[in-house]
Amino acid sequence: MKKKVFPAPSDSSAERKRLKESDAHKKHWMRWGPYLSERQWATVREDYSGDGDAWRFFPHDHARARAYRWGEDGLAGLSDNHQRLCVSLALWNGKDEILKERLYGLTNHEGNHGEDVKELYYYLDNTPTHSYMKYLYKYPQAAFPYDQLVKESTSRSRVQPEYELIDTGVFNEDKYFDIFVEYAKDGQDQDDILIKITAHNRGPQEAPIHLIPQFWFRNTWAWFPEGEVKIPSLQKKGDLVIEADHDTLGKRWVHFEALAGAGPDLIFTNNETNEQKIFNVPNKCPYAKDAFHEYVINGNQTAINQKDHRGTKAAGVYKFEKVPAGGKVEVRVRLNKKPPGPAGKGQATPGVIAAEFERVIQERIKESDDFYSQLALKGLAPDLRLIQRQALAGMLWSKQFYHFDQRSWRKGDPVGVAPPSERANLRNKEWKHMYVDDILSMPDKWEYPFFAAWDMAFHTIPLSLVDPTFAKRQLDLLTREWYMHPSGQIPAYEWNFSDVNPPVHAWATLQVYKTEERLYGTTDDLFLERVFQKLLLNFTWWVNRKDTEGNNVFEGGFLGLDNIGLFNRSEPLPNGATLRQADGTSWMAFFSLCMLHIALELAKKNPAYEDIASKFLEHFFHISDAMTYHSGSEEKSLWDSADMFFYDSISWPGGHTQRLKTRSLVGLIPLFSVLALDPEYVDLFPGFKKRLNWLLAYREKNRPARVFKKEDTKENGSILLALVDQTMLREVLKRLLDENEFLSPFGIRSLSKYHKDHPLSMWMNGQEFRVDYLPAESDSGMFGGNSNWRGPIWLPTNYLLICSLKRFHYFYGPDFKVECPTGSGIMKNLEEVAWEIEIRLVKLVGQNKQGQRAANGGVDKTDKDPFFKDLVLFYEYFDAESGKGLGASHQTGWTGLLAVLVHQVGTKCGQS
Repeated sequence: MKKKVFPAPSDSSAERKRLKESDAHKKHWMRWGPYLSERQWATVREDYSGDGDAWRFFPHDHARARAYRWGEDGLAGLSDNHQRLCVSLALWNGKDEILKERLYGLTNHEGNHGEDVKELYYYLDNTPTHSYMKYLYKYPQAAFPYDQLVKESTSRSRVQPEYELIDTGVFNEDKYFDIFVEYAKDGQDQDDILIKITAHNRGPQEAPIHLIPQFWFRNTWAWFPEGEVKIPSLQKKGDLVIEADHDTLGKRWVHFEALAGAGPDLIFTNNETNEQKIFNVPNKCPYAKDAFHEYVINGNQTAINQKDHRGTKAAGVYKFEKVPAGGKVEVRVRLNKKPPGPAGKGQATPGVIAAEFERVIQERIKESDDFYSQLALKGLAPDLRLIQRQALAGMLWSKQFYHFDQRSWRKGDPVGVAPPSERANLRNKEWKHMYVDDILSMPDKWEYPFFAAWDMAFHTIPLSLVDPTFAKRQLDLLTREWYMHPSGQIPAYEWNFSDVNPPVHAWATLQVYKTEERLYGTTDDLFLERVFQKLLLNFTWWVNRKDTEGNNVFEGGFLGLDNIGLFNRSEPLPNGATLRQADGTSWMAFFSLCMLHIALELAKKNPAYEDIASKFLEHFFHISDAMTYHSGSEEKSLWDSADMFFYDSISWPGGHTQRLKTRSLVGLIPLFSVLALDPEYVDLFPGFKKRLNWLLAYREKNRPARVFKKEDTKENGSILLALVDQTMLREVLKRLLDENEFLSPFGIRSLSKYHKDHPLSMWMNGQEFRVDYLPAESDSGMFGGNSNWRGPIWLPTNYLLICSLKRFHYFYGPDFKVECPTGSGIMKNLEEVAWEIEIRLVKLVGQNKQGQRAANGGVDKTDKDPFFKDLVLFYEYFDAESGKGLGASHQTGWTGLLAVLVHQVGTKCGQS
């Protein structure tokens, strides 16, 4: 056991007790959670086309009438952990053309920066066991401007800002509803879920609203011969109760609150495709998925099953004709395993009793408050507490059920039209072993409703603050045999599992292991060893597949940095050229040091791991040499001794090489590879110590190399392993901390501002390849045009840089100082430099003295309006000059790292 360093929720808190019961498998507190996707349409899983254009094969217009194959989506949704029974909210304001059942957004073809959700919604609260969850959706009272959003967005160029919902004017004069959805679990029964929906009319006039809680079963039967899969049912049992019966989930009951004059009107249909509408063929079933749209909006009485009031999709329709200006209406619904009382006796005892309902919800709110107040630093400003809590709420709301059987998907199902033959070789054909049926942490449940390997590694860092078990489970899953390729490759993301992401899995594994030790005083050696064993396979894959010349210089595709370079690094280069990547090689040095560190941790209990640690030490030495060696008179180094910076190098057939002098993150990533070894630590491993000393002495005598110099040792015997020496470190930091280069008011730019006046350009085969400084959105269509690493601020790489600076500080100590910012005359040690970057990053979402949040982009309504100003969005990346949020608006995934930064430097963040 180790002493807790950071604040952590007490083991005596109600939520921590639930987590412990869940971990011990005493109660399945996580059976129900926010596992419903926010977009299932236009995903790769639903794409059965011959050309791979998922956006056109299954568009938004099909979503309400066409059954999904691999998952479900909905507004403010809930489901069980295998997504058998789903819950979500549908809305109608009396003016929309379609029933609002899911979030709307533009496809990759429609948005001027690729796909883009066009809604205002917020994750306000969530506990790790989902005992309490709160979600806010802002619903206009005017007709939703679908056509306006498409028309304006498609007319805009890549260099213009995105056209957002708030720009359409539908929120003018506050003519909208704030729809709050709350879920609370009973304190003793994990299957008893209370659902409260509250609609506030923020406008100056009364307005109508339909609140429609929906319940349905994921369609698991239509894809197989009749009778092979038992069809579940939802059936009316009295005026206020629906019975849900599923073969494996068992029976559940949905209890509705009776509201005089408002409902509910219980309606039923089937979660089946309206084949007449979609494919122009007769329907096999008279009741289809879009029946509620037909019934509520078009008044089609025959669309729903009024004969026997049953189906696989049901809802309770609450119709409020006039919600007063400034007023509110509430709906309560309860899902549990308790059947209603005897018929004819009015409100069933286990159903909705308002007083009991409110008591349970208030208890869960208090427990959530207690849990997060214990996590926050003492003296933390209220706004930073709010940011940390909403960041973690977003992390927890972004869990999603993900189901995908690659073999079945490629082959097609036994029932229905066989997919086009072209699909066999279209996408992910090498991943026949993939079978996924898990709850996974998603980057953004609308824009990226699929797992992404390197994103997930960063997700686990903030998740480990509140639920180390779930964080560990995520890291373990990606290395399991039904995910990891037999070759050892970790799947990247569903559009291309074979793409290459940075090898950050080992780093995240060690971080989560250490966080649990620091916060909760426990070490999970079994987890560490399990993942490490599989990462040995992954490391071998990298060595065998991505070092084509065997010289320890690695090529790794785009490595998650999309359009950062001159070329699309996932495709063959022009004229048969080869790219020697400073970042690819640095990532592997980083991977080696992380594996070395894990091996030493495991060697504390099993000395056999000392040999493996020695092996990774040798790998690190070889890679370090490859970064800085010379061959004859020709410079082969990725370090430019004139510019004092790392660059990629392009090699042409015949041996000619040329540096690509882009001052980008590529040249900063070598800083990530750093590990300090204290003598007391090394003394724990006599075999490793002996090998370490021999290697260092041998290399110093026989092969002068950068990796080990006198400055890398201390009198006490401490040793630093790094890709940069002191001179290199100081020179790179000069650029890093120069506000005219990398240092932005809000963190570290992904491309130096130097390129604003000095763009990099190269002509090949009559085509110009160019890199300009673009602090906001990209002007390149590379990777769909919805990502930009040519200037904006990204949290994941900033966070890795912060961690690295702190490791350098640990070795060099407080006397090693640099100018921060460069040219200011202010000298700071490296820990203080790390703090400076962290504080600037927090300013992206924190309120300044004028009450503005930089991420809001200067929009007065979101900064000043009392119903907006405390709502925080965690964007994919940020404008390096203004701090405006860009890309996916709910990528709380890795931008959720802000919760960790607040945890570390919150009390140092002054308001500016």
